[in-house]
Amino acid sequence: MSDELYDPGLQPERTELAWRRTGLSIAVGSVVAMRLLPAALGSGWWILPGIVGVIFSAVLWGWSRRRYERVSFATVTARDHTIVPDGALLLTLAVFVGLVGALSILVLVALPLT
Repeated sequence: MSDELYDPGLQPERTELAWRRTGLSIAVGSVVAMRLLPAALGSGWWILPGIVGVIFSAVLWGWSRRRYERVSFATVTARDHTIVPDGALLLTLAVFVGLVGALSILVLVALPLT
């Protein structure tokens, strides 16, 4: 029986899987936006928010993977439990979601209802 109370590699893995699901959700929403926005708003330029969302989801996926590798190495291999990831990934996601919300409100207010 092990002296450790938990497997230190499982928590970073669960966190990385959660970030993957978040990135996948953003990608799916962005692809749907690329399909629906140009038809609903009447201009091909409305595909751009979807493209930005897909690019952001790819960046989020890669960033979360690097974070997982760094934390996993620190906790499992190096046995250094003092390394804690910063909140930059969460802040970036919050800013992105805030910008998407602001764009949505701007579109609802600025465009006339038909």
